[in-house]
Amino acid sequence: MKPAWDALMADYKDHPTKLVADVDCTAAGKPLCDSNGVKGFPTIKYGDPADLQSYEGGRDEKALKAFAETKLVAMCSVKNQDLCSEEKKAEIAKFMAMEVGDLNTKIEEQEAELKNIEADFKKSVEGLQKLYEGYTKEKEEKMAALKDSGLGLMKSVKAAKAKAAKDEL
Repeated sequence: MKPAWDALMADYKDHPTKLVADVDCTAAGKPLCDSNGVKGFPTIKYGDPADLQSYEGGRDEKALKAFAETKLVAMCSVKNQDLCSEEKKAEIAKFMAMEVGDLNTKIEEQEAELKNIEADFKKSVEGLQKLYEGYTKEKEEKMAALKDSGLGLMKSVKAAKAKAAKDEL
């Protein structure tokens, strides 16, 4: 993916509104990566720098360029309120009127809720994994029992009879 990413960075090197860059999360960029939830490499993030989103598309040059052309656009934000719907402008105004401490409380509450959602999801997936493993074991045991009950021998006898019938002709 690195050559495709390097080509994309070159394409947007001096672009007035789009930034395509890379960050070394193992060195000086580690705090930035940690604050944006980067856990694996390579990770692609896009959007408002205060609320980066994860990119889930293709990793080849064509897919990355198509994404950059269509999705890396100025968007509604505190700094670009002229791009916001009236509903979003009202939401921004409501948040701007809040004290920093109140904003922190709301952010912490919602981040805790996100963690709970993720934990519930992981717990559900673990349950599904255990079910899957149980079903797999049961299937394998049943198949082994069936094969041990003479299936292989029956196939051998059938093949021998077919060969004997052919030899008689």
